[in-house]
Amino acid sequence: MRSARIKTIALGLVLGLALVPATRAALDLRQYYETTWTYSPTYSYYYVRYYYKPVVTYTTYEYHYCIYYPSQPSYIYYYNPATQVYWGRYEIGSKGDKRYSMLDPKDRKKDLKAIPEAAFPAPAAMPRIPGASDAVAMEPPPENVPKENK
Repeated sequence: MRSARIKTIALGLVLGLALVPATRAALDLRQYYETTWTYSPTYSYYYVRYYYKPVVTYTTYEYHYCIYYPSQPSYIYYYNPATQVYWGRYEIGSKGDKRYSMLDPKDRKKDLKAIPEAAFPAPAAMPRIPGASDAVAMEPPPENVPKENK
């Protein structure tokens, strides 16, 4: 009897966990961010993933990292893991069409320290979803960045 209960509970947990990704897909979101920031002690930053579909009909998501450095508390930087470069930054607390600074391709680097401050243009509107051929703009990242230093 006890073995049957354990199997039933285990099956319920497996099915419940299997439904978590399906729930996101059932919502058919074009883009979304993780909501909890994760700390990387190796790099001394926090990050969340930004998931998106360049084309509405895609069945899987691509992602970039949003990186928050406590030493630079005004910005969230975007990093493309496929090309391994930072490609822009979001200004925390910004509103309207002055939110995002997109780096010129020549200024995109693997190491943020290699990008001079002058390379970041004045903030403009959020860019469109990476790789998208339509004009759907990226949603702003979650601004619930951790306030303490690790």
